[in-house]
Amino acid sequence: MTDEKKLHELRELSKLIRYFILSATTHAGSGHPTSSLSATELMCGLFFGGGFRYDLDRPDHPNNDRLIFSKGHASPLYYALWAAAGKLSEDDLMTYRQFGSPLEGHPTVSFPFTEAATGSLGQGLSIGVGMALNAKYLDKLPYRTYVLLGDSEMAEGSQWEAMEIGAYYKLNNLIGILDVNRLGQRGETMYGHDLSAYEQRISAFGWKTILIDGHSYSEVLEAYQKAISVQDRPVMIIAKTIKGKGVSFIEDKNGWHGIALSKTDCERAVKELGAIDKSVRGRISMPEDRRPEDVTANPAEAMHYPNDKPVATRDAYGNALKRIYRQFPKIVAVDGEVSNSTRAERFKDAYPDRFFEMYIAEQNMAGVALGLGRRGKIPFASSFAAFLTRAFDQIRMSQYSDANIKFVGSHAGTSIGLDGPSQMGLEDIAMFRTIGNGVVLYPSDAVSAEKMVELAAEYNGIAYIRTTRMKTPVIYDANETFVIGGSKILKKNKKDAVTVVGAGVTLHEALKAYDELQKEGIFIRVIDLYSIKPIDEETLQQAAKETSCIITVEDHYPEGGLGEAVRSGLGTVSVPLFSLAVRKKPKSGKPAELLDFEEISKDAIIRSVKENLN
Repeated sequence: MTDEKKLHELRELSKLIRYFILSATTHAGSGHPTSSLSATELMCGLFFGGGFRYDLDRPDHPNNDRLIFSKGHASPLYYALWAAAGKLSEDDLMTYRQFGSPLEGHPTVSFPFTEAATGSLGQGLSIGVGMALNAKYLDKLPYRTYVLLGDSEMAEGSQWEAMEIGAYYKLNNLIGILDVNRLGQRGETMYGHDLSAYEQRISAFGWKTILIDGHSYSEVLEAYQKAISVQDRPVMIIAKTIKGKGVSFIEDKNGWHGIALSKTDCERAVKELGAIDKSVRGRISMPEDRRPEDVTANPAEAMHYPNDKPVATRDAYGNALKRIYRQFPKIVAVDGEVSNSTRAERFKDAYPDRFFEMYIAEQNMAGVALGLGRRGKIPFASSFAAFLTRAFDQIRMSQYSDANIKFVGSHAGTSIGLDGPSQMGLEDIAMFRTIGNGVVLYPSDAVSAEKMVELAAEYNGIAYIRTTRMKTPVIYDANETFVIGGSKILKKNKKDAVTVVGAGVTLHEALKAYDELQKEGIFIRVIDLYSIKPIDEETLQQAAKETSCIITVEDHYPEGGLGEAVRSGLGTVSVPLFSLAVRKKPKSGKPAELLDFEEISKDAIIRSVKENLN
């Protein structure tokens, strides 16, 4: 096919794609047609220009190139591309934004060609970094990852976090396409059409930059050819485009963001496109039929912790990750430059090729973990529990990608001591409890911590493990079994007057309280609620029926924490419930001082038990 024939074919496909964009959004009565029209040549040139490699009949082929629409509101363009490739009909497109349709307002994995859910701006590039890391360093496959970006979302700090890491790991298989259409939701973007402003900043982060007219097919195709030839760094194609391109009365006009055309205006716009060949379909190049090497799972090594030596659960996390890798060879670890504290460095030292340093950029770390997980890995992402809160948007978005990520938050609670409140994770349980189908695990000793790392690795979904800095006694035997949704009754007697529920550090305070109260003839039931979500409703409800009240004790704020989880698990069973939690502004101090100050220590538990018995 000659160059002129190729250009003619692409122009015909562009008209068809624009028709699909306009028709689908007008039929839906909503959507973002102008944001989609601006990137039509950029994406049509990528898909059908010969550079993109994809087996349309096997979206799960491991060597397909990956495409992520970070500007997820351009979903009409995204779906129109697959229609132009022959994988959707015009009737399918007319279901856009309808209840039950996989063609949702912003792309989700309900549509089988979607790599990851997008729409919260500033996240797609991080996901792309994860997929590119997987290709280059783990699976060692030649697929490339392309990410379509909007100029408005370049104000997000997570974009620049992703660019730093992409350049650091020399991801020459990662290509960003920046659609600089000048207009955002409410007016002009930060730099308008000043491409040099983007070039200066992006090149300063170590990326190769290519500036083009995003509506010139000759420049678009040449840019992709240049991009795939770069060998030592990621590439950003910076394209000047016109928002609403192809429809004269909305081109480059403010006030049309997220507004679908009326039926009359749509008919007028389609006329402007000229004759449309609805039968034309684009061809996508096939990928090489290459696959990652098969890996064999082997039994994990045995663990051993003497019961006379306290161990911090963060230490057990590092030990476990290293120990179970043989059993779960798809594990990969990422960490926010605190691996010597989270103890992820023990895995790094043993398996350096399976560890990626993310530095202090937690939002990007979460996105990278999602990208790795979507390519079949089991990512463990660790940082201080307090610092994971800044990545909550990435974490909550990942659930819509059916993510398989294990987050590990260390230094949880006031028990970290002298570092003070800035380092204390006191909101993390509440945050992770909101994740649909998510799991929240809170081990109290080294054995339970290792077992919960195993449970998390086995679980297909988002799991959170809360670990602590403070060393705690080993109370479980290495053969003890734990299950997601379970708990352990550590102290039980027919004379139990009160049930005390704890986890992590506070469980040990409850056990100390038990010993002292028993001397006075007061018996309390002690429950280790190691699985906070899902919760062991049966055990809690039985305790509510057999004792006069329940006291929960947690090194966490009361809102959304263990106490509220227990209350939700009691269902219709009526019992007085009292919550001991962090209610004062924390400060620096020794762990024991802080537990006393916040009234979550042994002494506070004893006082609460006696007050409630009286």
